[in-house]
Amino acid sequence: MFPPTQIEQLLAQPPGPRLAFVRAKFRAEELAQTLVALANSQGGTVIIGATGRGKSAEGLASVEAAHGLALEAAMLCTPPLVLPLPEMVRAGPSSLLIVGVPSGLPHVYSLHGKYLRRTADADEPIPPDALRRLLLDRGETSWERLAPDAAQLSDLDSGKLNTYARRIGPAAESDVAAWLFRRGALAKKAEGWGLTAEPGDVEPSALSPQPSALRPTNAGLLLFAHEVDRFFPQCELTLVRYRGREMGDEFIREDIRDTLPEAVRRAEIWLSEHMRRGSRMIGLERQDWTQFPLGAVREALVNAVAHRDYTVRGEGIRIALFGDRLECYSPGRLPGHVTLQNLIEERYSRNETLVQVLADFGLIERLGYGIDRMLRQMADAGLPAPEFRETAAGFLVTLRGHALEGGNEAGGVDTSEWRKQGLSERQIAAMLHVAEHHRLTSGDMQELAPDVSAETLRRDLADLVDRKLLMKVGEKRGTYYIPR
Repeated sequence: MFPPTQIEQLLAQPPGPRLAFVRAKFRAEELAQTLVALANSQGGTVIIGATGRGKSAEGLASVEAAHGLALEAAMLCTPPLVLPLPEMVRAGPSSLLIVGVPSGLPHVYSLHGKYLRRTADADEPIPPDALRRLLLDRGETSWERLAPDAAQLSDLDSGKLNTYARRIGPAAESDVAAWLFRRGALAKKAEGWGLTAEPGDVEPSALSPQPSALRPTNAGLLLFAHEVDRFFPQCELTLVRYRGREMGDEFIREDIRDTLPEAVRRAEIWLSEHMRRGSRMIGLERQDWTQFPLGAVREALVNAVAHRDYTVRGEGIRIALFGDRLECYSPGRLPGHVTLQNLIEERYSRNETLVQVLADFGLIERLGYGIDRMLRQMADAGLPAPEFRETAAGFLVTLRGHALEGGNEAGGVDTSEWRKQGLSERQIAAMLHVAEHHRLTSGDMQELAPDVSAETLRRDLADLVDRKLLMKVGEKRGTYYIPR
């Protein structure tokens, strides 16, 4: 979303390497030229309906018509550009349309056989030497755009497709197949990806192929298939929680085999349920905390799913929760020109269709792949910066959680705040039991302190309830206690 102040700032600027303006009356090919130039450079923003340089916005007579032309322009590019949905904004009384071109796209793009780049404030042909270097950097065909021979439209789950279309809105609901084709989730049967027409021969009718002429791409199957593991047995997400700081015989494990949007949601819920939680008193105010910032955990999870190398077989994504850290391993080393040294500044998307559809679902931010937000969230929580490491065949992200205190490494719970609140050792043992097992009974309490009277233990539990650390559930013999 663009706030009004940002729109004003953009309109006051002249065109530049990452900013272009298109008049209200434009042709799809005119916009496609600028989209190609930005995509072959560092990405940027196109504002439709304005000229920039501080002049008042011209405005669009029909936002809907401009929206359709913008989608058509993306399809005129070779290969078709997968872009975030154009966004309508207001500048005073005028309506404008903003089209964002992400940086770090995996292909080299052309329009009618011409390769362009954005330099200063203009779209210019790419010199032969520069084009050769760009083709070497980006020139391989994306695996996600290939379509398996055995895949059919019937392999896709219509319920998941309709849910996705409703989230997008009229642009997708009116013709789901055409929208999935634009996104790269479907391809024409004659080719692995893209249009079957030669560049320059594309007619408007070719932009909306008939469903009978389409089949799912690898990306389409990963996102919407009935049975993902039938096509991709390597598409597995394994979650493990260990009791201490090292791998051991006692652990909780969950294996998720599902479409990527569902796998992300299920994994996020599991991680949230199994990480340590607690409360601390800041003055007279109670402050809840989690072992790791939930936003940082989500970024690590979604980036692993969106950017892994799905051509690597034999292993899936692995996320391990320890008493002091979270480790997230993703198959495949860093893509393109991205290295550990430039990871924060550079952008390169190995799977642009996966990234964009996950962004459509609201699971990932399209224009910034989360590393900077992860750094900020960890810093805001007073935790060390994430650690990034390339292995022989993959990429590992490590998040360090809140330090353990009170010698309780096995349980992985920070007991310092409980001690500051004056809890007894019996009460701390009770809280540790709840942290591990998520509930506590009077019988459990008696096992933890067999030499203490039942009445004393009852008062211990009542005090924990009064402190709002535990909640009492049930009556008499059915009574148990859970975290508040």
